[in-house]
Amino acid sequence: METSVKKYTFKDFSSDQEVRWCPGCDDYVILRSMQKALPEMGVKKEDVVFISGIGCSSRFPYYMNTYGMHSIHGRAPGIASGVKLANPDLSVWIITGDGDSMAIGGNHFIHLLRRNIDLNLIMFNNEIYGLTKGQFSPTSVVGQKTKSSPYGNTQPPFSPGELSIGAQARFFARIGGNTPKEMTQLFIEAEKFKGTSLIEILQNCVIFNDGCFTKYTEKAVRADKQIFLEHDKPMIFGKNRDKGLVLNGLKLVTVTIGENGIKEEDLLVHDAKEKDPTLHQMLIRLEYPLATGIIRSFEDVTLEEREDALTKQVKENSKFKKTDDLFFAGETYEVK
Repeated sequence: METSVKKYTFKDFSSDQEVRWCPGCDDYVILRSMQKALPEMGVKKEDVVFISGIGCSSRFPYYMNTYGMHSIHGRAPGIASGVKLANPDLSVWIITGDGDSMAIGGNHFIHLLRRNIDLNLIMFNNEIYGLTKGQFSPTSVVGQKTKSSPYGNTQPPFSPGELSIGAQARFFARIGGNTPKEMTQLFIEAEKFKGTSLIEILQNCVIFNDGCFTKYTEKAVRADKQIFLEHDKPMIFGKNRDKGLVLNGLKLVTVTIGENGIKEEDLLVHDAKEKDPTLHQMLIRLEYPLATGIIRSFEDVTLEEREDALTKQVKENSKFKKTDDLFFAGETYEVK
């Protein structure tokens, strides 16, 4: 008998634990956005699992009224992969930070993406180590003064989006940490996607790296400095919806509608489902406007599907149909 999933509210996914993040931290926005998104996903609460590593973001499982694990530094992707492969029916979410996933967890991060297991990774990127009190991270910019680089950071930063494309990510999205409505929708879309989804959240650390994304995420400038991409829609942005993107040779160029004969139909139309990542990579690297929303969403064969197909093929071609066939194969002898 088929039963429908109970209609939940965000309260059903809120635990009884005291939320301990700094006042004003974007983590609160992310938490509530996830709690609002889950009731719209059509999944049973008992089928949802959150796995985290180490860092401020990794307290997340405590605050969700679901199954979960606060694991070890950088290893959340490995543990989450095991959980998903052991029970493919689960909705598995990895919660991590830029330090947790880009430094000690970098190896696990890239291999998770290339394998394309059907789970979701949410990266809180604040370009700093927050929990351990303000050391530079793999996404900190050159020249940034931190507790561990008092004279300025000398190491060029990783771009999570570029790294993900290089690791063959099929789904990559980016969003500001102060945009709950859009973030909630991205979480829902990530759950629908079959394969590994990665969402980078530009999360502000109010204590150790306050304002690192303000030039893009501040409410007063957001419309003019960000372009929120939607599949099959023109790449248009601006407070007056009068700016957009066109391709000039091998470069993305910002244009104004009405100037130099530019019309809306001249703008590029976003194709998130394109297999060739060239344009997605260009959008990720673009600094003005900053591309947000779902940049790439190309469905491909998952690891689970490849493994199932291989197992089926091996079984069909094997002369062993049961364990006894294997035990008594080849040369055997009997001890009396």
